[in-house]
Amino acid sequence: MKVKVLIADDEKEYTETLATRLELRGFSVTPVFSGQSALDIMEKVDFDAVVLDVNMPEISGLDALKIMKKLKPLTPVIMLTGEGTVNNAIEGMKQGAFDFLLKPADTDLLVQKITEAHDIKEKHDERIRQAEIETILKRRGW
Repeated sequence: MKVKVLIADDEKEYTETLATRLELRGFSVTPVFSGQSALDIMEKVDFDAVVLDVNMPEISGLDALKIMKKLKPLTPVIMLTGEGTVNNAIEGMKQGAFDFLLKPADTDLLVQKITEAHDIKEKHDERIRQAEIETILKRRGW
């Protein structure tokens, strides 16, 4: 099963190019061009990882991150930032972002970060499933 990635960045050409590069590496990618669009789709779809630009109009990446962490706390978010907003990306890490990369992100490094994030999320999901199974079995006296 392909790793499902959401990319949210208001730079349309950059986002589409990045999405294509990730798809060529076997990911299932959904590109959106605003923080609000990312939040809207996250309410309906589960992603294995999110790639989120820090600097976007309307809803900033940091504000979107706060909401994403309430919506889907286990979904890892990788922040993308220009050189002038590195402090914002560090603030995002404090707020629960998985990691951050400088734009334009090196595709191989981004693939590595997405893979790491996905692996950690899978382990969390498996531990949750195991705990749920154990709870059911205890309730039934097994």
